[in-house]
Amino acid sequence: MTLRTSRTLYLVISGSIFLMVALLHLLRLVYHWPITIGSWTLPHWVSYVGFPAASGYCIWAFWLSRR
Repeated sequence: MTLRTSRTLYLVISGSIFLMVALLHLLRLVYHWPITIGSWTLPHWVSYVGFPAASGYCIWAFWLSRR
């Protein structure tokens, strides 16, 4: 496997993972899913920040993989 192929594969896998994270943030916002860790509930504003961040990393990874 060449270095270019390895880089492309890494970027596609990373982009796919960020896509899944972005979709989960979006679904959480649409369906108002609570996330509770122990006795602490994750506030919804985290998904308002997480969705655009994960989407941006996803787009960036796929864009880099096409170069």
